[in-house]
Amino acid sequence: MQTMCEPSSAVSLDIETIPWGGQEYVVETRFGPLSVFVCGDEEKPALITYPDVALNYMSCFQGLLFCPEAASLLFHNFCIYHIDPPGHELGSCAITSDQPIPSADDLADQVVDVLDYFGLREVICMGVTAGAYILTLLALNHSKRVLGLILVSPLSQVPSWKEWFYNKLIMGLLYFYGMSSLVKETLLQRYFSQELRSMPGGESDIVQACRRLLDERQAKNVMRLLQAIHQRRDITQRLKTLKCRTLIFVGEHSSFLHEAVHINHHMDKRFSALVEVKSCGSLVTEEQPHSMLIPLEYFLMGYGFYRPLKLPVRNSPPSPLSPCISPDLLSPQSMGLKLKPIKTRVQMEDEAL
Repeated sequence: MQTMCEPSSAVSLDIETIPWGGQEYVVETRFGPLSVFVCGDEEKPALITYPDVALNYMSCFQGLLFCPEAASLLFHNFCIYHIDPPGHELGSCAITSDQPIPSADDLADQVVDVLDYFGLREVICMGVTAGAYILTLLALNHSKRVLGLILVSPLSQVPSWKEWFYNKLIMGLLYFYGMSSLVKETLLQRYFSQELRSMPGGESDIVQACRRLLDERQAKNVMRLLQAIHQRRDITQRLKTLKCRTLIFVGEHSSFLHEAVHINHHMDKRFSALVEVKSCGSLVTEEQPHSMLIPLEYFLMGYGFYRPLKLPVRNSPPSPLSPCISPDLLSPQSMGLKLKPIKTRVQMEDEAL
């Protein structure tokens, strides 16, 4: 059943609204239509993105893609398929109450339908919190189709008591009062650090922009997605079976920091790495996108992906990845990162000797 306000199968959006250009598709899946915004050359390898609760691709990934170095790296190597959760796309209508609420597994199956629609056999995935959980399910259930995972403040366990309480609070407020000020404030606490939300002179521009974008969300649609993630299964024991390379980002002030550490601990250390970003909340892609550049570049080098030598953006600031910079300046400490050490089996055997 079609729930989109615009029923067309392909909609071109104003390039001034979406600086990197692209086209929006409405893909019919087994659990209803899904909005997918495609950016770049479709002949290139595919990068799939999936945002957190109440966000869409613009409010979740534009900070990262506005970085000239990140845009150069990603658009040079990939065609990006931004998947918005059901009812989270720009200009969405409220999903009717007669439609069943999908589970997290259903949402992962929707992604499979999207891959089939575009004829994508193998992809790399980038997801934030709820989106990270959904894309991890995708990798677990369809391991041959997911070559790599980039997870930001991910989830793997059932909600903690604190998360359970906040989820119940938000769902109740959404049901009775819609996207109220209290709901928006609670969601902003989920996304951003206290430092960013309480800067001298008021909120930062990033927080204010996110607050405005939350005003556009349909309360019922947000409630449906939050309920699906609230009822998620614990997938901890399955993490060891993941064979794709995984890069995890999390802010040191994220309420999901423990989850990220837990996930990295239970993954095969040969294939995973954890980057803990200082002075940052959960939404690293918006709050500290520059901190992702170095780890992302090295992660993608493992697949043979590199940035072009020259940036297409004029008068851009010097790249922190420039080969003319001293290697000492590329240390994790200089980028404000805490890198959790990765011990391979070979290293562990050497230490034992």
